Amino acid sequence: MIFRKEHFFRGRDNEDQLLRILKVLGTSSFEKYLEKYGLYLQTENELLLESFSKIPWPCFVNPENRPNVSNEALDLLDKLLRYDHWERVTAAEALAHAYFNNVRLESTPKSAERFSDSGFCST
Repeated sequence: MIFRKEHFFRGRDNEDQLLRILKVLGTSSFEKYLEKYGLYLQTENELLLESFSKIPWPCFVNPENRPNVSNEALDLLDKLLRYDHWERVTAAEALAHAYFNNVRLESTPKSAERFSDSGFCST
């Protein structure tokens, strides 16, 4: 929703979706991912074998979505959208990211009453 697009990588099928991802994230890191894990891309779709440069996230910013975009949002997006699952931030790391600082500040209870993860109230 940062760029006000409901489906950023929506494709007609798996290959078309992968192509849309490759055109944004680039093929260099995809090729490194395939090599690292000994994976091979078997396809008859010649477009999937082409090289694409990564498109910097600020290129997707326009007057309509600019109010939703911040440096923190782009940083989190970049850390989430990685081919290699070991390079991606975890859910806990994503929630701790600076992008969510405002949410954390707004949701902090104003009274001394606080709830733990177990659901029990403490004062």
